[in-house]
Amino acid sequence: MSGALEQARLLLEPARRPPLPHVENGYLDLLGEQDPTGAHPGQRLMLSGALAAIYERLWRPLGGRLFMGAMGPGARGERRIALRMLGLSPNSMVLDVACGPGNFTREFARVADRGLVVGLDASETMLAVAVRETEAGNVAYVRGDACALPFRDRSFDAVCCFAALYLIERPMAAIEEIVRVLAPGGRVALLSSCGRGPLPVGLTSPLVRAVSGVRVFGRDELTGALGDLGMLEIEQKVVGLAQFVSARKPL
Repeated sequence: MSGALEQARLLLEPARRPPLPHVENGYLDLLGEQDPTGAHPGQRLMLSGALAAIYERLWRPLGGRLFMGAMGPGARGERRIALRMLGLSPNSMVLDVACGPGNFTREFARVADRGLVVGLDASETMLAVAVRETEAGNVAYVRGDACALPFRDRSFDAVCCFAALYLIERPMAAIEEIVRVLAPGGRVALLSSCGRGPLPVGLTSPLVRAVSGVRVFGRDELTGALGDLGMLEIEQKVVGLAQFVSARKPL
């Protein structure tokens, strides 16, 4: 294994640390035949090799425009927002949850160039692209479940989950896991959906999810969950049908 993969392996909870790591595809595979993705069309689409090939350069920018409108921050703007929310240093230990093809993971690695950046995703096709597109030596990719992160408590200085919570099967479990693996004083950055239409989210979200797999969160749902978990300095910015949410874990 590479040095970064070995570092990531040592961050795993002892019970989740395989004696013979499976890394033949360039990432540490902790799922094997398991698939926590979910059965809705939008969730299954994330496993497609065709989508993985166009995700970063076509699908994700188009989706951002649809969610946030023409005046939204765009791909570069989103990366700047994530970096500002996370406050990375050169030595930061960073986790990118549902990293996809590594478009944010690589940016975090550039800033935390003396630290370690771990990108975690359940999709083999997305991780294959991430491995191929990543040259930095301080990046490790792990195939795992966002709802049951395999890492020890307080392992990371910063955790990002952008454009993924609305497709994760149990998003509140994922948020609990993100807070659990965050070190005291560490920061979390989220980008997800936000209901703003005339109908209440309780009506629209089940309909949208049944058709697409996308969950529409209420305006106070993510901030409330972070507050209930004891997070501090919770900030939210709503742009179109999306929301950026950040918070800090108490020391």
